[in-house]
Amino acid sequence: MDALFEVVVFLAIATFGAALARRLGLLAPILLVVLGLALSYLPFFPHVRLDPDLVLVGILPPLLYVAALETSVPAFRLNLRPILLLAVGLVVFTAFAVGTVVHWFLPDLPYAICLALGAVVAPPDAVAATAVARRVGLPRRVVTILEGESLVNDATALVLLRVAIVAATATTGGVGAGDVAREVVVAAGGGILVGLLGVVVFGYLHKRITDPVLDNALSLIVPFAVVFAAEEIHASGVVAVVVTGLGIGHKLPTLLSAASRLQVTAFWRLIRFLLEGLVFLLVGLQLPEVVRDLDEPIGSLAAITAAVLAAVFLSRFVWVFPATYLARLVPRIRQRDPAPPVQFPVVIGWAGMRGVVTLAAALGLPLTLAGDAPYPRALLIWLAFAVIVATLVGQGATLPWVARRLRLPPDDPVQDALSAAGVQQRASRAARERLDALAEGAPEAVVERLRGLTTSRANLAWERLGGTGRETPSQAYARLRQEMIDAEREVFRAARDSGQIPEEVLTRAYRDLDLEESMLRQEVVE
Repeated sequence: MDALFEVVVFLAIATFGAALARRLGLLAPILLVVLGLALSYLPFFPHVRLDPDLVLVGILPPLLYVAALETSVPAFRLNLRPILLLAVGLVVFTAFAVGTVVHWFLPDLPYAICLALGAVVAPPDAVAATAVARRVGLPRRVVTILEGESLVNDATALVLLRVAIVAATATTGGVGAGDVAREVVVAAGGGILVGLLGVVVFGYLHKRITDPVLDNALSLIVPFAVVFAAEEIHASGVVAVVVTGLGIGHKLPTLLSAASRLQVTAFWRLIRFLLEGLVFLLVGLQLPEVVRDLDEPIGSLAAITAAVLAAVFLSRFVWVFPATYLARLVPRIRQRDPAPPVQFPVVIGWAGMRGVVTLAAALGLPLTLAGDAPYPRALLIWLAFAVIVATLVGQGATLPWVARRLRLPPDDPVQDALSAAGVQQRASRAARERLDALAEGAPEAVVERLRGLTTSRANLAWERLGGTGRETPSQAYARLRQEMIDAEREVFRAARDSGQIPEEVLTRAYRDLDLEESMLRQEVVE
């Protein structure tokens, strides 16, 4: 009961923090981390020790899955080269850079465990990247690259971490190139195979299910089932979840009914909101646990912390610029994908926020090294925690300012609206042709009403190109229809209160009116 009460308290605080962040115009992840840091030293507030397995198996999979569901597979494929350069190349580069810096400060510490810390702090967090990048309003391609990086880089870091820990704790022999290659093939290759199998199995089940509630339940099961299957064969659960999420998300329009898609979207929006808020709050609450066993002199602690932060920060910029522009020296690549403005690599370099995966991986460092030799584990955990707070609060809080100062070329809303209008025009034409083919025998009034509906949808798409500031016909329709819906609701509510209709009739009427209102609001927003 106490544990359940604490979970409810944490969720309530996370919800309050997110609401406060919106009210103050701040980014919720930063405010929640700061709030967690403040609450962690209140004597009456419960102290929480984050379980690495809970994060890597219980929290990360659903967050990765929903992020992959919402990722455009064509856009991901189009940006595969920069995504892999960041998610694989940059992670390895950062891990060795940080490992070298730590080994320089602590020469008696085996390089393998220094590299393990590098792997811990190397990957920017999927939750932080998604939560911050979209809120800041970065150009679509930058967001795609950052989200694609954060979907894949955890797998790279965790595989490298596993190899480094094996090397640091091995009692006989070392870890050779063959061992590393085998680990990579099993983790990455096995994860891809399990992910593809997940697409086939769960895609088939989604196709067969027609009940939206069952579709929701299956959607929640998918990321955990895929992770457990991958871990069973010692493959990467992260890769498996991402592959399954990308595949299911790409096929979602043909797998789920309209009712299921609406419910699944709303369901995952709530799950992501609660888990993201809980994750960032828990990161801040770990401070007492992280500093409890520290016994380093304050001067040495400050020096190595500053050095690791500098290595993390600089290695990203040192990698991003050559990775962006050197590839364009190849004529084929330059012709297919011209060099972006310099603002793009700058903002990508700045968006290197670390999060809960880094903390979970740090807490999973071994207690002792080969031969049960002790090592400053508490110091390494502190360094990982310092990287999280510094990047999330420092870079995350300043990213909107950096984006504004850089004046990033925005996506062209006119071009987006023009493309949408053209497609809507073709869609309306196809709808009218289908109507004409099937209209024989139907009441003329019904046919005319349907023709008018397709015309109004096409007109709405073209109206978005106006930009005159005046109320469009569709906006006027939405405003007046909203008033009519409110009047209808009031009549049904009064009839229920006076006993003229039962509660079930009110519920059905409100459901229909709510659906129509949600469509009106969506049209106004778009």
